[in-house]
Amino acid sequence: MWRVASLVLLTMGVVGLTHAAGDPEAGKAKTQLCAGCHGADGNSVNPLWPNLAGQHPKYLEAQLRAFKSGARKDPTMSPMAATVQDGDIPDIAAYFAAQTVKASAVTASEEVLAEGRKIYLGGIAETRTAACAGCHGPRGQGNGPAGFPALAGQKAQYVAKQLKDFRAGTRATDPNGMMRDVAKRMTDAEIAAVAAYIASLR
Repeated sequence: MWRVASLVLLTMGVVGLTHAAGDPEAGKAKTQLCAGCHGADGNSVNPLWPNLAGQHPKYLEAQLRAFKSGARKDPTMSPMAATVQDGDIPDIAAYFAAQTVKASAVTASEEVLAEGRKIYLGGIAETRTAACAGCHGPRGQGNGPAGFPALAGQKAQYVAKQLKDFRAGTRATDPNGMMRDVAKRMTDAEIAAVAAYIASLR
């Protein structure tokens, strides 16, 4: 298995291990704009919009700040994030982190899911592609202190799009280019398989 320990340690050196917690109750009143796409409880009904429920607050904060600053761009999220006050971001993140993610629909074949599982847990030796589990955990639980997002139950179409954006370099908010390095080694079929497997994780 192609190991990612060195990359993890390098990343741990540049991301803080402490995080100031927001107030979930205060955050609930600040999520009206978010609910239109991501659902009032952080569970999206559109396969191209991510679930936010149960996501690590540090990651949610980082992405919202990236959209707000322009470091990450999206025609919908960028203008929405621009209206959010900096002081509200921890509370919004805390609210969604406190919600329970609902299982995503899985429509992929058993063959595709098996291929996705193989890549997720073991990587791709031929192209020295790191295993997803190295940073995101064997069950897709992520690593909150390191800022690595939870993936379990995330929308397959959303995951596939993000991997393709990393591969193309149009998304570049990953520490030390870790995700861009992984995604550039993957084919469309491999991306589709691992995205389907991620959606199946519970």
